[in-house]
Amino acid sequence: MADLQRIVEDLAARLDRPLLLDDARQRVVAYTEQNGQLDDIRRDSILHRHTTPEVRAFLRSAGILGAEGPLRTPAAPDLGLLPRVCVPVRHDGRLLGFLWFIDAGPPMNQAEVDVAAAAVPTLALALFHESLASGLASHRELEAISGLLLGEAEAARALIEAGAFPQTMPVTVTVAKPAAAEADEALRLTLERGLLAVRRRLAAHQPLHLVRYDHAVLLTAGTSAFAEEMHAAMDVPVLVGIGRPRPSLSGAAESYAEALHAAEVAARVPELGRSAEWARLGVYRMLTRVPQDDLHPGLERLLGHDQHLPLLETLETYLDLAGSAAAASHRLRLHRTSLYYRLQRVEELAETDLSDGSERLSLHLSLKLARLSGRYRPRA
Repeated sequence: MADLQRIVEDLAARLDRPLLLDDARQRVVAYTEQNGQLDDIRRDSILHRHTTPEVRAFLRSAGILGAEGPLRTPAAPDLGLLPRVCVPVRHDGRLLGFLWFIDAGPPMNQAEVDVAAAAVPTLALALFHESLASGLASHRELEAISGLLLGEAEAARALIEAGAFPQTMPVTVTVAKPAAAEADEALRLTLERGLLAVRRRLAAHQPLHLVRYDHAVLLTAGTSAFAEEMHAAMDVPVLVGIGRPRPSLSGAAESYAEALHAAEVAARVPELGRSAEWARLGVYRMLTRVPQDDLHPGLERLLGHDQHLPLLETLETYLDLAGSAAAASHRLRLHRTSLYYRLQRVEELAETDLSDGSERLSLHLSLKLARLSGRYRPRA
């Protein structure tokens, strides 16, 4: 409710008009200070949190239930009703409520109506989130999930006691990180909209969610991950990271850390694909915790020079394939003589010896670290 109140107050301030927000059953959800022209119906609605059946029937006869956009409803002096502008609040076509402005003293102009209509997506998300709170007020759910991902044991208890998550089920955390979008309010709303769509589809898995400034978090009951559902629901391309399941909700913070780690690695290592499981990251599980500027000194001399990129790609493939010249030649579609020439050039330029196991290990790890830092990007 705190989010809804903040949104309506911000909108009222921008329009310099009082307003009232109903849910789909025309029960009052939020309202602002009523400092303009007021009728008996507005006063009674605020006092009793709903209006009379006669007023509801009159407004519905004016077409508010089927309206896809703002409409004006006429005055009804016999009901004590001034004219109004009604802005339906819908999410994915589902009617969630109505935004009401008294359209008198003076009437709203089209620019004002457009400003009100532009606020609908944000209001719709907040209203829809309220409907998914599963016994907790929306802001209480968000606070509890935030605490849960920080490892607070009481947060898990609060969610379980409120019926938001089953006590006896394991939890799996999935993170969606936009591939190329700048973090801003529009991105946050896009991620929120996508997560709400996923929650509807996965209702049987008791989903919970949270939107951080640059990524989305989904918690589901059970050991299954839902990477494809995350990709399908998001309106922007995302990279999905999946943490290992934990036996109970209290372990969600550990699964979240793994999922976020996996998504960040997927962003830096494209060949992992658009979804990455922490358990399948291999050496990248460890390397993200190693200083990424601590590279083999010879490799440092090759990085950042486009003419050396074929040499680096050849070296990485050779090392990935355990030093097998035959396998590397086949993978690179390169004649064996050309392969040996490139490896010799690496030895000369990097002042290294590929017959030395320690040198091979240092070079191999340094190449992977350079990938994570973005300093080395193989050609597609």
